[in-house]
Amino acid sequence: MANIIDELNYRGLIEQYSDEKKIREMLESKQTIYCGFDPSAASMHLGNYAMISLLKRFQLAGHKIVAVVGGATGMIGDPSGKSSERNLLTKEKLAFNTASIKAQLEKYLDLENPEKGAIVSNLDWLGELSMIDFLRDYGKYFSVNYMLSKEIVKSRLESGISFTEFAYQILQSIDFYHLHHAFGVSMQIGGNDQWGNLTSGLELIRKIDGLDEQVECMTGKLILRSDGKKFGKSEKGALFLDPKLTSPYEIYQFLINVTDEDAIRFLKIFSFLSKEEIEAVAKEHLGNPGARIGQKTLAYEITKDLHGEEAAKHAIELSETLFSGAVGSLSEEDIETVFGSFKKEVEGEMALEDLLIAVGAATSKREARTFIQGNSVLVNGTKVTELGFMITKAQALYGKYVLIRRGKKNYYLAELA
Repeated sequence: MANIIDELNYRGLIEQYSDEKKIREMLESKQTIYCGFDPSAASMHLGNYAMISLLKRFQLAGHKIVAVVGGATGMIGDPSGKSSERNLLTKEKLAFNTASIKAQLEKYLDLENPEKGAIVSNLDWLGELSMIDFLRDYGKYFSVNYMLSKEIVKSRLESGISFTEFAYQILQSIDFYHLHHAFGVSMQIGGNDQWGNLTSGLELIRKIDGLDEQVECMTGKLILRSDGKKFGKSEKGALFLDPKLTSPYEIYQFLINVTDEDAIRFLKIFSFLSKEEIEAVAKEHLGNPGARIGQKTLAYEITKDLHGEEAAKHAIELSETLFSGAVGSLSEEDIETVFGSFKKEVEGEMALEDLLIAVGAATSKREARTFIQGNSVLVNGTKVTELGFMITKAQALYGKYVLIRRGKKNYYLAELA
């Protein structure tokens, strides 16, 4: 049984321990560890993968894991990290999201063998709890003063917090208590904004079962980029784990463009490379920063872990194709994947100068002509310097796509009507 606390600390994954010494002692033998996942959306995003990978590390070290999807708590909404009340989801939408989140967790974690892990929805036990039972069996253990002392609540007192969200920490505490007895769960992990909820669970168990009950908790660090922005957020918003919402190529591009500082740090946090392998990559990266070894390794490893080796290799091929300018070899699906988000539909055939304006590559005909005569415009991978050059469907890829590159990195996609 591997005690992985030193490895987790090396990777910079843990922010707070309820009792690090006690947790180290407990992990000398097999423990059952749980983490909750919020079904407020139909897909988790790249930032959530930090907690998924943390749970997976415990599983690979020989411990049992329980993944809990908040089918019940999702009806209320966790106030953690929120400045205002959440909009409540319909039961139908929540059921759909819960099923989707379960499917994603089953993809990344070994949950088929009951000795290794399990996945449950807290609707199974909280959904059967009456208001009287809730107040009588659990509410009596929580003083209002104690609940008000939690940062989750204090941060919302000025803007206002409903009783519904105020009571959320009790519900999550009941989860820990139930899992402790039903599955033998002894530890809970969660994001650092969950600290108040996690410690409330410890309090409940110890008040009911006794102060010597063997339960602890720890929180993962909030993953930020070196510019202070949340990891997993791009200019277009969250980078989802669902490939239909965010393609493997988009994940790869996001990761290969992180800073040198973030590349090695994120390798430690997200990849399953060993410490020795990461240190070797870091040494090679620092020896030749221009080769971007750290970024390339990070982008490949995470894309592979999320979507498979074939998808990761295809993302590399797409990147190399775009870098070389040989866009004529792209499939229709690849064109939509890479450029579909900023595709502009244009009416019929037109002069290149007008097309540049239509897709936003130029602001005026004068500027468009300057770009064309300055050898900076490629149409479907071929340089065009002729003023008045006509764009026709015969030139379009797959009879409809015209891919414009202006300069080295600026791409625009037109779809001819």
